[in-house]
Amino acid sequence: MFAAVVSASIVVRLGMIEALLRFYYKDDEDPSRVVATSFAAVFWVATIAALIALPFAEPLSKALLGSHHPAPGLARIAIGGLWALTMFEYLLTLFRLEERARAYFVTTMLSVLAAIGLTVVLVVGAGEGARGLLLGSYASGAAFVLGLIWVHRRRLSLRVERPLLGRLVRFGLPTMPAELSLYMLNFVDRLIIVRTVGLPAAGLYSLAAKFAQGVNVLARGFQLAWPPLAYSIRDDGEARKVYAAVVTFFVAAMGFVVAGMWLFSRWIVRLLTTPEFYGSYKAIGLIATGAALYALYMVLVVVLGRTGRTGFNFPATGAALGANIALNLILVPPLGIVGAGIALVASYLVVLALMYGFTQRLFPVPYEWARLARATVGATAIVLAGELLLPTAGAAGLLLRIALWLAYPMLLLATGFFTADERGWLAGLRDPVELFSRLRALRPAPGVDGAIPEAMEAELIDEDSRL
Repeated sequence: MFAAVVSASIVVRLGMIEALLRFYYKDDEDPSRVVATSFAAVFWVATIAALIALPFAEPLSKALLGSHHPAPGLARIAIGGLWALTMFEYLLTLFRLEERARAYFVTTMLSVLAAIGLTVVLVVGAGEGARGLLLGSYASGAAFVLGLIWVHRRRLSLRVERPLLGRLVRFGLPTMPAELSLYMLNFVDRLIIVRTVGLPAAGLYSLAAKFAQGVNVLARGFQLAWPPLAYSIRDDGEARKVYAAVVTFFVAAMGFVVAGMWLFSRWIVRLLTTPEFYGSYKAIGLIATGAALYALYMVLVVVLGRTGRTGFNFPATGAALGANIALNLILVPPLGIVGAGIALVASYLVVLALMYGFTQRLFPVPYEWARLARATVGATAIVLAGELLLPTAGAAGLLLRIALWLAYPMLLLATGFFTADERGWLAGLRDPVELFSRLRALRPAPGVDGAIPEAMEAELIDEDSRL
């Protein structure tokens, strides 16, 4: 039910969130009109879709759960959840556009805590089972949607401006099948594992995916912050330089994190599970690598979005989905969850290769290949050295792996990854006063291009305090 809601939400949004992120920063578009029209489109499509689906709750539940276990009540809750999830995702995006990090963080955390609390009450206290799981997530989400509508009320409208809507749909609609196929890529492997190896292996793979959430959190944070920053850069030449620099440092940072997931996977599962689940460690590093590659795909999505040629997204993601299914069918029977992890990484490499080809033809970016190679090879060498040379258990093995992992930044420094200016900047961070001064300098000055005007900033701060 949860997977069906996410999939349906991707379709119902019609790519409006992606279009909002792009058109909000276009010189020839009015940001307030873009917000008003895109909200009206999302609201009406989500509402109409939910109303159409409600009479078909029973056949939908049979399609999802099997004809022998119909649950129309669960389907009705999920249909309501479709509306709540779609609207919540859109309204949170407005915080991203306004660079209101505190409001975004507070809203997200409160919604998670509310969902957890209500779910515990319904499942544990009231014994509602699956119904409690769905109600706990979506009832609390609907309440937050109503609150966010009140917070953003001055910017929202239920009136659609047709010419602008046409431009938004032409940009956003091609991203919908791409996003849907990429989402399917993240759970189709579990279906194949169930069919070919069995439910226990699928459970181990799902557990490995949970342990890799640390990388997913960083990837998700990057995914949320990157489009507004990337689209706000008006000059194409400057954008190319920024995109190349972001990719370089993001690869280095993710290399450090992913290497840690590989090196410490055994200790993670031993700390958090019981012996029957220890086998899940085998897929943690691979799934973490896949999450990092997905974040790089998001960079290329924005590059492609800058050109307006979003129709190229689906050929790349569709090919990756096909490769994932084929590789899972080949690799899972003999290799189990390791085969599924390899298929995941390979399919993301497929989508990256195709997206790189498309974007370089339409908007060439001068990527720093020598530095990217140093970061990638360095992380790979750290993982191989740890897995081949160091103990796989005990305090000594853990301490040695920690030392090896912390050597990664030094390895980058020794191999010439950092430029002379960057080395000087890093050397300045040794002084706490200098570090504090640089952190303060990161705050945008009022009135500069891209900053929020003082009057609007005061109003936003006031709204944050009310939230």
